[in-house]
Amino acid sequence: MHNTIKSIGVLAFAFGANIAVAAESSLSIPVTDMHYIATGIGPIEVAPGYGDMSKGAHSNFVKIPGGFTSPPHTHTDDYYGVVVAGVIANGQEGAQDIPMPPGSYWFQKGREKHVTKCISSTECVFFVTQPGKFDFLMAK
Repeated sequence: MHNTIKSIGVLAFAFGANIAVAAESSLSIPVTDMHYIATGIGPIEVAPGYGDMSKGAHSNFVKIPGGFTSPPHTHTDDYYGVVVAGVIANGQEGAQDIPMPPGSYWFQKGREKHVTKCISSTECVFFVTQPGKFDFLMAK
């Protein structure tokens, strides 16, 4: 895959145990039991929610450090994000930031070039849901 996340196989392996349980029964995971792992995309880390992000529909928690701005990129599929902690801005490169504190929501159209920023000084956590497998394609 072109410039996609490098550790997708590691992510699928790491998520495997929780995904199998979630598919067969109800599941509750306290925040203290969430295990974030590196994605291979700068300092971005993810923790499992639902599904297998390397194969199809999924939801995951994403953590980025305060002050971090992703490089301009796209995703093949649309995704939906909800801010859990920190203040996020997500939009086209060069656009005015719209600060989104915890509880805020955004929709990101697939194949649209954008950047995601943690504009707070503390780390940001957001929950994403995507109908297809995850990819992170560097914008041209």
